[in-house]
Amino acid sequence: MNPPALDLSGVSKSYGGLRPLRILRLTVAAGEHVALIGLDQPMAEVFMNLVTGASLPEKGEVSVFGHPTTAIADGAEWLAVVDRFGIVTERAVFLEALTLLQNLAVPLTLDLEPMPDDVSTRTAELARELDIPRSQWEQPVGKLDAATRTRARIARALALDPPVILLDHPTAALDRADVVPIGEQVRSIATRRGAAIVAVTADRVFAASVADRVLTLEGATGRLRESRRSRWIGRLLR
Repeated sequence: MNPPALDLSGVSKSYGGLRPLRILRLTVAAGEHVALIGLDQPMAEVFMNLVTGASLPEKGEVSVFGHPTTAIADGAEWLAVVDRFGIVTERAVFLEALTLLQNLAVPLTLDLEPMPDDVSTRTAELARELDIPRSQWEQPVGKLDAATRTRARIARALALDPPVILLDHPTAALDRADVVPIGEQVRSIATRRGAAIVAVTADRVFAASVADRVLTLEGATGRLRESRRSRWIGRLLR
């Protein structure tokens, strides 16, 4: 039996909030799509650092594909863990003066002018996968609208073919009309690629559009409660 993509058990991590981040148990199977509600942006950052091994829990254990993050021995091992996640977050900054395609190339090469032919081909594939119009490929990313910038973040996160797509409040800057289409698009791409989704969001409509399971964190106890209402909304959206 294959190990889960992500497994947190009895986790606690202090970060300066009113209470530490607590998660009693979270298991995400390979290829499963899960959304988490109840983590604000500071708490979401702590969560993302924990699951990628950037920080360690004070209590409990975090495992990625069966390997505990406490067993990471050096920087090379940590980078190998990070590469298993396609991270979509506004903290991963764009190079605003460079084109959309150049920004998509950043995980692949430092040679952006000119871009190697194989990288140029790959960035075009990523842009097409996110349905970004060709007319925007050579535009400076700083001039693009919020929905296109969000799709560009997703495309860049997919560049290394990660088995887990990790989203941090991706709809915060979006118009409401763009929320469901982008959620459904991420879900479709993850399904086609066989990738798991872990989406941290305050947006229940987005959660229902992107995930099979929507879990709400009870901050005081660390329990994750499944939302039947969000599942019902998700069925209506599909």
